[in-house]
Amino acid sequence: MDEVFLNWYENPLTSVLLMITQTLQVIFNYMAGWDPQHFFLEYLDFWTVEGFLRNLFFNGYHPVLPWICFFFIGLILGRLDLTNDTVRKRLLVAGLSITVLTEFMSKVLMNVTTKSVLDADSAWFLFETGPIPPNIFYIVSNTATALIVIVGSIYIAEKFAEHGLVRAIINTGQLTLTHYVSHVFIGIGILIVFDRLDNQTLAFSLLYACLFFIGSMLFSVRWRRKYRRGPIELMMRKISK
Repeated sequence: MDEVFLNWYENPLTSVLLMITQTLQVIFNYMAGWDPQHFFLEYLDFWTVEGFLRNLFFNGYHPVLPWICFFFIGLILGRLDLTNDTVRKRLLVAGLSITVLTEFMSKVLMNVTTKSVLDADSAWFLFETGPIPPNIFYIVSNTATALIVIVGSIYIAEKFAEHGLVRAIINTGQLTLTHYVSHVFIGIGILIVFDRLDNQTLAFSLLYACLFFIGSMLFSVRWRRKYRRGPIELMMRKISK
């Protein structure tokens, strides 16, 4: 794992930004701007300068801080030779080890601090590995989990490269930007039109997500038969020229 951790030391910016993010979450009100009756569904002052900047950089769905950390982590991983089996194994071991350690520390710290110095909400705010708020534990845990998924996906793609399902998933991944936009405008848009966005069961949410993903896969397969890049990927490429 030496090569993996060496890259972290070579790029301390990620760690610095993560510490800044955690500090800001402690100093300022992370819930500011969100409607307390519809938390994370309606941002009350989004169309003001202050609200827009707060949402963009601090407490929106995917704020610049700390999401830019994932971007820099991706750059670090991109410098590794993922065709090298030794590198893959080290990444896999690192991902598994860090995931287990982070989740264990999260549970221990929440349990210990609530018995001595913090209330339950504060302990959850600082040590939970969920995305709200996206604290240090969330970034580290999800980065480690991503390592596992990335390495696992490479092994599967190589072993079953010609399998129809694997090819369909690869085609879907090649239209990532298109699907990133479509899941908001189309996926959530359908729920809004049929008034099914709020207060749905877990079963409904899971079924809808699976159906939408299947639909995205079918679209991707058909689109890639005619075009090399996805619709939004094509548009972005034309704009960048």
